[in-house]
Formats: sequence, structure tokens, C-alpha cells
Amino acid sequence: MTKSIFDLRSPHPEPSTLVAFSENHLDRQSEHRGDDCVELALKHPGAHFLAFSGPKLIVKHDEKIIDPLFAPYELEGLEPVLDETILLGYLPNGEPRLAVPTGLTEETIAEPFKIADGRTLYRQQMLPEELLGQFAQASSLITWNANNRFCGRCAGPMEGKAGGYRRVCTACGHMVFPRTDPVVIMMTIDLERDLCLLGRSPHFAPGMYSCLAGFVEPGETIENAVRRETHEESGIHVGRVRYHASQPWPMPHTLMIGCYAEAKSTVIKRDEQELEDVRWFTREETIAMLERSTGVANTGDEHIPPPKGAIAHQLMRDWLAWAERA
Repeated sequence: MTKSIFDLRSPHPEPSTLVAFSENHLDRQSEHRGDDCVELALKHPGAHFLAFSGPKLIVKHDEKIIDPLFAPYELEGLEPVLDETILLGYLPNGEPRLAVPTGLTEETIAEPFKIADGRTLYRQQMLPEELLGQFAQASSLITWNANNRFCGRCAGPMEGKAGGYRRVCTACGHMVFPRTDPVVIMMTIDLERDLCLLGRSPHFAPGMYSCLAGFVEPGETIENAVRRETHEESGIHVGRVRYHASQPWPMPHTLMIGCYAEAKSTVIKRDEQELEDVRWFTREETIAMLERSTGVANTGDEHIPPPKGAIAHQLMRDWLAWAERA
């Protein structure tokens, strides 16, 4: 009996390590943070900051070097909001890594500094994987803290605690913790015809097709979210669902949960409000798509994949790799 993608082990020991933002091995010490943890970290001579303009990263940039790390004395001139410093964690050698919002914007930043968003950082490979993962953690926490300045229960001012890992209302004591929004992203497979289902949103680059995706709703399993979103967006009914990989996605604080879904129907009925197109792709078409670069100009006449580093790109590649190992 031939085994399918739903029966075989993955082609990689841990596929999540192959996507952008996933390599972050800081010791977060999340269960052992006092409210003075930032002050203690700053006493370490090796402390370094990631500095932010909103959710975007500030880097020192010249023709040869891109450096996102700032020693405390280098923050002068960046208008750092030091009272909102976040302790990300510690390197294996004990050096603290912190994040701080600043008052700089695209209009006020001066040379040799540049501001870059998450998509630019990973698509242009501006940072090593470990620092890219630290950026994801920092950007998500910077955004969450900025969006929770007032209590949702009584509207009183909220105060940061535990180095940015919780906020407490100064009026009623209500406590909140950083949020992560789960999103399922799935490649639906027609096993009988050996096809995969991909779609495109109107905001995609010309010609780009990707896996379908959607937020997990309250009171819903990952598997049922895959089934519901696939049916809502494409009209395709799903049977078996297999988890494959996950990806932190700091836009602003999402966790992408990558799955394969088994198609139990074939007739597409597209959600015209959400998607511009949904169609089945052959294995040969998917191979050709992955061989094309997403960085070149495209009028839409040729199909292109999501950028390398995106979990949808990895789902496409691993579907092909699975067949080679069957």
C-alpha cells in the first residue's frame, strides 16, 4: 500500500527551523523575572539593545555592514524611551539582550541609521537567523506593550512589569500578558490527482500564489480551523489534517501554524471578497513556480511562490520533497 503525505514522516527533523524568524535561543527566564530585571540586566557590561521605531528595527547601516545592536551609550541621539525597555533574555555567555522603543521616525532618522520592517529584514537577508528571531520577539512585545497602555476593564493607566512581559492596571490591579494570535496556513492536497490548492489575495505581488490561511477562532481546534477556513475560502471540503511546522510572524504578534489538509472534494467555489483566484496546481507547475524568483519584476503572466523564508514557501517545497521519499 502506497503511503501518502499524511502517513510519512516529514523530510526534515524539524521543518520549523527552516523558516524566517524561527531561530531564537535566548534564555528568556520567563518564570524568574523580578520587576527590577531590566535594571539588573543593564549592570552587565555586555548588555546590548535592539532599538525600534514603532514595530520597525533601527540598524546601523553603511555600504558593508548592517548592525542592529546598540550598546547603552550608543542609544544617545535615538530618543530612547528607557522606561519602556523590554528584557528579551540572555545569551549563553550571560549577556543580556534588550529592546527599546525610540522617538525616531522615517522623517527624523539620520545617517548612518536606517529603519527596516520585518518583511524587508528577512526577504533581503539583512540579519543572521538568530538576530532575526530576536527581532521577531522584540517587535511583537514592543507592539503589544504600546497597544496596552490603558486597562480594558476600568480604563486606568497600565504599567509594565517583569521587563515588559506583563502589564498591570495602576487603578484596579487587572493584569494582562503578551498575546500571540494563532493563524492556520494550509496546503490542501488532492491525493488522487496529485494536485495542491493555492490562491492569491488582491494585495499579493503580481503572479504570486500561496497557501490559504486564516485565524483560529475561540473554542476551535487547529484541525477544525483548517477545515473551516479552507471551505470558506475555496469551497473545498477537508478530511485529514496534519501539522507540519510553525513560524513566529511579528506582524504584529502572530504564530503561523502550517498544516497539510486532505481534499475530500474538488470543485472550487471561491470567496470573491477574500481572494482574487484559487486553483489546483500540478506538481510540475509547483516545481516551476519555486524555480522562479519573487524578487524579479513580474506582470502576473507567470506564477511565482511566496518568498523563501515564508512558511507557505516551505510547505510547497516539503510537499515535493515528501513525494521523493515516498
